[in-house]
Amino acid sequence: MTGATMGKAWMMGAVIAALALAGCQPAKGPAAVDAARLTHADKDPGNWMSQGRTYSEQRYSPLEQINAGNVKSLGLAWNFELSTNRGVETTPIVVDGVMYVTSSWSLVYALNAKTGELLWKYDPQVPREVGHNACCDVVNRGVAVWQGKVYVATLDGRLVALDAKTGTPAWSVVTVDQSKPYTITMAPRIIKGKVMVGNSGSEYGVRGYVSAYDAADGKLLWRFYTVPGDPSKPFENKAMEMAAKTWTGNWWTAGGGGSPWDSMAYDPETNLLYFGTGNGLPWDEKARSPSGGDNLFLASILAVDADTGEYRWHYQATPGDSWDFDSTQTLTLANLTIDGKPRKVIMQASKNGFFYVLDRATGKLISAKNYVPVTWASGIDPNTGKPVIVGDPHYTKGPAIMMPSSFGGHNWHPMAFSPKTGLVYIPAQEVPGVYGTDDKYAYKPGEWNTANDPALNTLPADPKARAAMKNAFKGYLIAWDPVAQKEAWRAEHKGPWNGGALATAGNLVFQGTADGHFNAYDATTGAPLWSAETYTSTLAGPMTYTVDREQYVAVGAGFGSIFYLVAGFAVDHKGTPDNGRILVYKIGGNAVLPKPSLTQIAMPQPPKATASADVVAVGHLKFNAFCLVCHGYNAIGGGVIPDLRYSPLIGDPAGFKDVVLGGARKTNGMVSFAKSLSPQDAEAIRAYVITEANGGYAPPASPAPGGVSK
Repeated sequence: MTGATMGKAWMMGAVIAALALAGCQPAKGPAAVDAARLTHADKDPGNWMSQGRTYSEQRYSPLEQINAGNVKSLGLAWNFELSTNRGVETTPIVVDGVMYVTSSWSLVYALNAKTGELLWKYDPQVPREVGHNACCDVVNRGVAVWQGKVYVATLDGRLVALDAKTGTPAWSVVTVDQSKPYTITMAPRIIKGKVMVGNSGSEYGVRGYVSAYDAADGKLLWRFYTVPGDPSKPFENKAMEMAAKTWTGNWWTAGGGGSPWDSMAYDPETNLLYFGTGNGLPWDEKARSPSGGDNLFLASILAVDADTGEYRWHYQATPGDSWDFDSTQTLTLANLTIDGKPRKVIMQASKNGFFYVLDRATGKLISAKNYVPVTWASGIDPNTGKPVIVGDPHYTKGPAIMMPSSFGGHNWHPMAFSPKTGLVYIPAQEVPGVYGTDDKYAYKPGEWNTANDPALNTLPADPKARAAMKNAFKGYLIAWDPVAQKEAWRAEHKGPWNGGALATAGNLVFQGTADGHFNAYDATTGAPLWSAETYTSTLAGPMTYTVDREQYVAVGAGFGSIFYLVAGFAVDHKGTPDNGRILVYKIGGNAVLPKPSLTQIAMPQPPKATASADVVAVGHLKFNAFCLVCHGYNAIGGGVIPDLRYSPLIGDPAGFKDVVLGGARKTNGMVSFAKSLSPQDAEAIRAYVITEANGGYAPPASPAPGGVSK
């Protein structure tokens, strides 16, 4: 080969390499992702091939075409309307110019990442009555891709492999016992040809676990349970035998809980898969494990061998959890310099209010500090790694107001870490909650089980007190220094429950907000640099990618999730929401986002409240026990599903019972409660809703002289 030929060959190789880095790799077929690409994803910044972009789940991009200097010129490139109007929590995956996203009810879409053109759509036909088993809306957080296939975990517990070119199912396996109230909302992860997936359902009556399936054919390869089973039977492994020693009572009859429903990370160096686990069943440890105990592996971070599922270590953030303090928030791997020494760590801003830095090889605590106000513990003992509990947070002496509450100081909304600034960006919040023991608690199979006194789940009658309660809820984006364990800056929001974060080498942090905006901040100082209206709650994790050497930033937007289901009184946006969307921005983008058609609907005049105070009181308790999780405190709907106070059925006793007991609307997700409620109970609930409707009804203003309304 001549020197000139060698030079041309070298230049061609350089061009190919540049195209690869720009997200324009030579055609290999759709979703051409393998172990090498995922392991070295950091060298392929133009693509976003897994949930956190890399196995470290940092949600950091080296792309810097969009940066702090030009972000003000960011505009909408395109948007795609999804076909469902429930919550949108998906993080888009982009591989070689194709975007893969999900919407509620586990639908999957393949889009042209440059134009937004729909390439295909897959509907797994999840039965709508399964929505009853989903504690926190019928959401889905995204897909995984591998060697020409796209993998989605469906709400009803299936794992489905789709042909990446056509969306046609290649195989499907049921990952749970569908006779039990399991659901799946998490995005699967893929490691060396194994699809990893957990499940949800800890409040309803399940035993959590993580499974690994062969990506080629769906064969189950290993399974790791997160709580021990019946101790009268052989344990699955020594880890379960160890865990059983930390439980008392007959926990296994209800399942135990501990569902690993969201976060995962992977370290190729140690071959460890990390995942977080959820709360116990029920929340109140006194009802779950009467003689106490840590209750492993609830509210824990676990590390297992990715090849075999064999236990390696655990760190329990909240031993004996009684507050729904899941440890399923984002798990992020990083290399930090601490006390002058390089440390390979795993980090989490836990729901319990503490930010943890652990050694990721051993699970040993390096440091922990509260990043939001915490009332249940004064700190974390550096020697034991356990919280130093203060006061009576287990509410043994009576109800207790606690911070954080079950909404958490940080929930599922993904955090990001920038190696460039050394800061972690946390969607944080302050939402207090009241806990108290339900002395009459009895396990209800397939229903909401907390053992928290249902009488406490109510709002003050005084409108000013309700407004003050709403105003006490706070939300902000925190930039957190994980080495110094202190806040660097914060961006205040109008309220809690705001979107996930994305950090980039352009010295930017992107985050959506509950009030319908998508924002960019200076990653070093927190200065606001850019904002766009999205017209709906924007909660999902943003991401960024390139096509034809042009950088784009994408985010899912759509109204829904648990806060809007439960805390409707604190939500300004009411009524039936529009469909969710995928919003994609670029420098100079000039597309126009359609404004939603949503209008405020006036409450119709409700029936007169004629039931006795005793009947209404019974209805209130029954409503709190069976209806609140979907229909909100005091029956004040947040707009995700119809507000019961507006329903004509509250004036139709027979029709109301036909829905509540007869399952007349199960295809809409409203299942029959005939196994749990009597006809008298249903009538009492109707009476209670009528009372709340009368309290919230405002008669239309009477016309002034001349026909003009006052």
